[in-house]
Amino acid sequence: MPPTSCPVPYDLDEFSDYTSQHRTPPASLRTSISPPPFRRKSHKPISTQHPNQPSTIQATSASPTRAAIETGEVQITDRLSHFSTQLSNYAQSSAPLSIPTFRALYARNQHPHGRHFVIHQHDHPVAGVHYDLRLQVNETSSISWAIMYGLPGNANSRRLNRNATETRVHCVWNHLIETASDCTGSLLIWDTGEYEMLPYRETKPKDTDDEMDDVSPKAPDADSKLSDSEKLHTAFQNRKIRIRLHGARLLPGYTLSIRLAASNNRHEQPVKPSRKRKRKAPTASQPRHITPPTSDIDDDEVPVAANEEVNGSMSAMKREIAEQEDEEVRRTNAYFGATNTIGSIHQRRWFLSMDRYASGLCPAKKDGGNGGGRREWVRRWDDGRLLGFEPFFVMGREVERSVVTGRKADEVMADEGVKSFVGRKGWRAVTE
Repeated sequence: MPPTSCPVPYDLDEFSDYTSQHRTPPASLRTSISPPPFRRKSHKPISTQHPNQPSTIQATSASPTRAAIETGEVQITDRLSHFSTQLSNYAQSSAPLSIPTFRALYARNQHPHGRHFVIHQHDHPVAGVHYDLRLQVNETSSISWAIMYGLPGNANSRRLNRNATETRVHCVWNHLIETASDCTGSLLIWDTGEYEMLPYRETKPKDTDDEMDDVSPKAPDADSKLSDSEKLHTAFQNRKIRIRLHGARLLPGYTLSIRLAASNNRHEQPVKPSRKRKRKAPTASQPRHITPPTSDIDDDEVPVAANEEVNGSMSAMKREIAEQEDEEVRRTNAYFGATNTIGSIHQRRWFLSMDRYASGLCPAKKDGGNGGGRREWVRRWDDGRLLGFEPFFVMGREVERSVVTGRKADEVMADEGVKSFVGRKGWRAVTE
C-alpha cells in the first residue's frame, strides 16, 4: 500500500518585539512562606529599611530560601545562575537536557518577545498530581493552565481532550524551579523548550471531523511580522490557540489546540469567597497542613474531578485557602514580579487537545479498509519525510522523570529533605 500523503496547510512565521511592564509588590507578599511562619517570643531590632524595599543579594553558598525569592523579600540578581546551580547538584547523566543547554534555552528568551515554555509536574497535597503548562507572554511573565492528566499523546485515544484551568500569571523565572516541600508537594520540570504559534483559521464545516476542517490554505498573513508572543496574545484574545511545542521530551511536531468556549468565558476576576468555616483541631490521623499561596502553585487554581467538586470538605478547604490569598494577587491575577498584560482571568476552563494533523498524523481506514469503515490516525509522509510520532502516555509521579535532572518526584522530595508530605490518592493515567 503506498504511503499516505497529505498537504501541509501553513508556513512558519517570523517574530519581532513585544513589551512588558513592572509593578511594586504588595507588603502582604513579603513574608516567608516555606516553611510556614510560627510564633516566637523574641525582641527584634528596629530596621531602618523601608518595608516595601526588598534586599538585594548575590547567590552564594548561604543562599536564601526559594520562598523568600518568590515573595520579593530577597532579590537575586542572577536567578538563572542561582537555580541552575541548584539543579546541577542533582542532575543525573541520563537526563535528556543538560544543564548548559537548559541555561542557554532560557537565556536566549530573556527579551520582550521571548517564547519560552515549561510543563511542571506537580504533586499537590490538596489537588493531587497535575501538570502546569506555562507560556511566556512578555519579558517577565507567563500565562498558565493546570491540566489534570497531562498532555494527550495518543491520537486514537477515546479521551483525547483535557480540561485546562486558567491559573495565575507567573514570573518567567518560575520556569527554572524544581523543588519540594511538606506544604506544596513536589514540583519537577516535565518538559521545557520554545513554542511556535500556528494560524487558527476556520472554514466552512465539512462532513469529516478531522483537524483539516479548521485550517484553510495558506494566504498572505497580516500578522506575519509579529513575534510568536504577540501572536499568542492575539490568539488568547480570540480564545483559539494553535501552538507547537518544541521541547526536550515532546516529540517533533507536537501541536496543541487550546480553546475557550463562549459559555466558559468571562471578563472579570472571580470574587473572594464570603463563606467561612470553623477550624477544627487536627487529629493524629489527620495532620494539619497549612499551604499558603506561592508563585508556582495556588491551591484554588488546579482542576478537580467532577466527583470532587461536590465534596463538602474539599470545597471548605479550598475556600479557607482562598481567604488567605493576597488581595492584590486576586485583583490582578498575577504574582509578584509578573504582569498580566494578556488579560488572563483566573479559573476559566479551557479545552485542550492534540492537533493531530498539525502534529504530523493523517486519518486512514483501519486495517487497510477492512475495518468496517472505521478510521485511525497514522503517521503521514510529506516530501519523502515521515512525520508524526508513535503514541506516548503520561504515567504520573511514580514513573515520570525531570528532563533537566532525571529525578522522579520521590527523589526530588528526598533531595529537599521532605519527610512528612502526605499526597492525594486516586490519580490514574489516561491509557485508553
